[in-house]
Amino acid sequence: MSDPGLPKSGAVFHGFATVRAVGPVGMITLRAKPDVPRLAEAFAALGLTVPDVRRIVLGQGVAVAWMSPDEYLLILDPAATGATMATLGSTLQGSHHLAVDVSDARAMFRVEGPLADQVLRKLSPADFDMLQPLEVRRTRAAQVAAAFWAQNGGFTIICFRSVADYMMALLSQSAQPGSEL
Repeated sequence: MSDPGLPKSGAVFHGFATVRAVGPVGMITLRAKPDVPRLAEAFAALGLTVPDVRRIVLGQGVAVAWMSPDEYLLILDPAATGATMATLGSTLQGSHHLAVDVSDARAMFRVEGPLADQVLRKLSPADFDMLQPLEVRRTRAAQVAAAFWAQNGGFTIICFRSVADYMMALLSQSAQPGSEL
């Protein structure tokens, strides 16, 4: 049975930029204040550091994005989600935190190509002239809550799974040949 809330993994649109649905992807939301004892230790156990404000830190097969003053998003192979949850739980035991597997609640996309920023410029009020590589921006893409960052010649976008088909359509429409800015 197909999942109506998520474009087929690997769905691709080729326009003036390439839009691709990425998945499956493991995602864990970690709520903890930056001064929580052992937070740096928990990330170090995963080969990561605590990300600075509005930054994403890339590791070997895992990344962590700063999402708000007390929220981080870990992005990883879905097969590693359970073990990562266990590592976070054991490392942060006794510290005030909350870790939740949100893999089934989120969708991920990539927009790539020399004009990839134009796809998102049409959809988001973010200041792309000021956006640095690996700087996470939480905003809207049209009317969809989204987070994105520039990386490797393109952008990675995360949104709620319930609007994933709509997001794929938005990104694809925005990348239509002849609609470059």
